[in-house]
Amino acid sequence: MKKLMISVLVLTFFAGSALAQKFAFVDSDYILQNIPSYDAAQSELDKVSETWEAEIAAEYEEIDKMYKTYKSERVLLTEEMRKKREEDIITRERAVKDLQAKYFGPDGDLSKKRQELVKPIQDAIYKAVKELSAEGSYAIIFDTASGASILYSNPRYDLSDEVLKKLGYKN
Repeated sequence: MKKLMISVLVLTFFAGSALAQKFAFVDSDYILQNIPSYDAAQSELDKVSETWEAEIAAEYEEIDKMYKTYKSERVLLTEEMRKKREEDIITRERAVKDLQAKYFGPDGDLSKKRQELVKPIQDAIYKAVKELSAEGSYAIIFDTASGASILYSNPRYDLSDEVLKKLGYKN
């Protein structure tokens, strides 16, 4: 009987404390769209990406030309010359693939550039959310931009505009 009474008290305590918790949400996509430096960072990333894509496309066009020339001259080449041309084409293809990985790979230059430009903005948002959490005594603040983890959210609990104010931006 004593164990049952303790179990009921513990359950009552946890149920009561769970109901007393405050929850809120933010929309990080909305916040980022309202920060001009994020738009500038995205524009810079897009320009860099387009430049690198054009460079890689030009390299692939050159490889294509090399291959077409090789195909048309193949019958006139000696076995040794054919092997040399094939090796040249393969070597050039590998170099372009390496360049593509260097620019666009998981740890590539574009990823590093994104970290350099966007991470400080994300860190500032996180700091503002953390401060709002402490000020408002929120137990959890969800991000509605991160997927379908929230099926419904009452706009009354949306702190996105408060995060923007905390960062010094007005909507």
